[in-house]
Amino acid sequence: MADSATITVRPIPKAAFIAGYAGLLPQVIAAAMVVSASEYRWTGLALAYGYAAFIFSFIGGMWWALGATTRRDDASANGIFALAVAPSLLALATYAPWILGWEWPGPSMAWLGFFLLLSPLADRWLSARCTLPAGWMKLRWHLSIGLGGLTLLLAGLA
Repeated sequence: MADSATITVRPIPKAAFIAGYAGLLPQVIAAAMVVSASEYRWTGLALAYGYAAFIFSFIGGMWWALGATTRRDDASANGIFALAVAPSLLALATYAPWILGWEWPGPSMAWLGFFLLLSPLADRWLSARCTLPAGWMKLRWHLSIGLGGLTLLLAGLA
């Protein structure tokens, strides 16, 4: 029996843009905690690291969903799923220095910031293999520059 389901790709709604930009607030709050030079500085650094790692993993989940809704039988479909698990694995790798007692959180946050800044390049790769909603790349670039940039800034303050 053939799969006859069809998927309609609609433009990203305004609510998604609002929620996405609001999603930068935890990193802004973490930055305020760090620069306040209060007893919450370390908490702010830990919050900034954790939030960046969570969101990077979330991006992989979005890529997984794109792969799952793409009707392709070629090898590029396998590449989409490999790409989709990479953010979680990379985020876990940046956690290793903390659990091993190595220097943390600065280097880990720097790597996460770098990965976040470059992640829209993976979306560009996906765009040749999946149908992305109108507005996807604009939102991804804005949010990746915002979160990646803040994370790199905080890495320098760690």
